[in-house]
Amino acid sequence: MRFVLAVLLAAVCFGTTGTAQALGPAADPLSVGAARLVIGGGALALVAGLQIAAMRRRTGRAARGAAGAAGAAGGAGALGRLPAWALVALGAAGVLGYQPAFFAGTAANGVAVGTVVALGSAPVLTGALDWVVSRRRPGGRWLVATVIATAGVATLALATDGTTAAADPAGIAASLGAGASYAVYTIAAKALIDRGWSSTGSMGALFGVAGAAALPLLLVTDASWLATGPGLAMALWLGLVTTTLAYVLFGFGLRGLAPATVSTLTLAEPLTAGMLGVLLLGEHLSAAAVLGLAVLAVGIVVLAIPSRRPATEQPAAVSEGVDSLGPWTSSSSPASGSTPPRGSG
Repeated sequence: MRFVLAVLLAAVCFGTTGTAQALGPAADPLSVGAARLVIGGGALALVAGLQIAAMRRRTGRAARGAAGAAGAAGGAGALGRLPAWALVALGAAGVLGYQPAFFAGTAANGVAVGTVVALGSAPVLTGALDWVVSRRRPGGRWLVATVIATAGVATLALATDGTTAAADPAGIAASLGAGASYAVYTIAAKALIDRGWSSTGSMGALFGVAGAAALPLLLVTDASWLATGPGLAMALWLGLVTTTLAYVLFGFGLRGLAPATVSTLTLAEPLTAGMLGVLLLGEHLSAAAVLGLAVLAVGIVVLAIPSRRPATEQPAAVSEGVDSLGPWTSSSSPASGSTPPRGSG
């Protein structure tokens, strides 16, 4: 249950993004997105580095070597054959690709339609991609919850979308690209965790690389809004809360949950955004929008409530102490004694 709660708290953090932007100064969305990645990715990388350094001081070189051999076994499926640097590059590319694809989709078809296609497609694409590359087949409970939650997101979008024009196919493709980008970095992060990386170390690597790559974009956009008090406050919130804190929680959830399950649980993001819009921004929801939020909440609850069946198996990275503080700190697992894959540290 703690993994589920961590993902739901991450989704709450994600859901504050729109409200933070609404309360902040007007700014180029690409500039805001780049600043968010630079600040949040840099902070995540710093947190991961400090944790690894602290663990090294506590354990010593011999203990690190033993722990690394025990927990750094390659993951199942196609991703298990990739070196760690390739997984980090793949995940960082997914992080970088998400925001421009999302913005292109909402610019073409409106915020409501663009959001529902991106967020609604992410759980399905994540489950399908994880099935292909890692041979983890999502269960029936995930399927039911995903269908319910996606129906709620769709109802919410239709209730708030004021346009009647036909959807732009290029915009739909961009929104689907955003959902696929989400799937890529979620599965890449899970693959690193399965190799014995800590959840924070995995997220720090992906978002640290993405943040460094986003710096040139920030420098070529109009970032004058950062020089204002409200602009700086907005950037720090988006970077430190909706990225750093959110993805520490998100990564913790990935330790014990399948990527498809995590993706569906993060649909609590639009639920949070809708509630904050009413409570803080004075927005009014139609009856259909309220129905959409209620259906979305039901889907999340279906997936979040504990199963009555006793757990018969858990991922190796879920054992106590594995989220210890770096890629070398996994405790013993069924893979103990196996040779760490090349590049896994």
